[in-house]
Formats: sequence, structure tokens, C-alpha cells
Amino acid sequence: MSERDTATETIDLETRLTQDHHQSLKLWLRMLSTTVMIENEIRNRLRAEFDTTLPRFDLMAQLERHPDGLRMGELSKRMMVTGGNITGITDQLEQEGLVMRVSDKQDRRAYSVKLTAAGRKTFKTMASVHEAWVAELLAGLDPEQKNQMISMLSSVKSDLSAGSKHNENE
Repeated sequence: MSERDTATETIDLETRLTQDHHQSLKLWLRMLSTTVMIENEIRNRLRAEFDTTLPRFDLMAQLERHPDGLRMGELSKRMMVTGGNITGITDQLEQEGLVMRVSDKQDRRAYSVKLTAAGRKTFKTMASVHEAWVAELLAGLDPEQKNQMISMLSSVKSDLSAGSKHNENE
């Protein structure tokens, strides 16, 4: 272990690894622990700076990409959480005037959720600051390293997607 590694050692998912563990397990735990560290920092900063949560930010981000709104089920799928979670977050944001429910044009029994003007303005401010935070947290990597990591992780993602499609066809 290098001097730098010892100085920055963190108790996390990786600390339970030994030299006997498979390299793929080490890589997976390194990716997971790094993601958790970044996510926790973003959560803390969102709470401190905007008095909001990461799930609220994520829901608003989904709606910002879809100005005509999204159905609750679609939001649930995109955010990979239960419908109950989406309902609770939506209720809070609606009470604050940041989102609104609108009747779905194709199915009047259903409704979509969309950002209000205040929601768009609030999200725009948060998104700009969020982007700067992420850039700051990843500033230790130069652009070429970032491109390499994006490429490698894209390959993993593609392989996993192909594997899950293969399993669905069995």
C-alpha cells in the first residue's frame, strides 16, 4: 500500500477485501465505494445548499428533460424506485409549487407530472451548482482519463445490457 493510500484509507466496502479476492470483485467494490462516496457528498451538499434531497433533485431532473411531463409509472421506472416513493416526492414538490399534476391527454384516467415555471427556475439553479460539484469531485482526473473511464464503463454497460436481453429470451 502506498503512502498516499494509507493516508487516505477509508473504511468502506473495499476494506473487507483481501489479496485472495478475485480482481473483478475488487473492481466492482472500488466502483461501488467510489460511487457511494460521490453520492453521499452530493446528498450532503444538496441538503446544505438547497434544503433538498437527491431523490427530489433526480425527479426534477427527469421532468426537466420531459417538459410535457411524465406519468408516475414512467418516473418510477426511470428513477428505479417504487411508485409510492414517487407519489411522496411528487406530493412534497407539488405543495411547494415546483411540480403540478396534469390530466394525461391520451388517457384521462391517468395524469402526468411536470415542472412549474418556479420548478424549472429552481432546478436550473440547482443543476448548474450540481454540475460544478461533480466537476470538482472528479477534478483529479484529466480529460483523457475521464474519456477512458467513460469508454470502459460503456463497454461494461453494453455487455450487461446484452446479457440481460439474452436472459430475457431464454
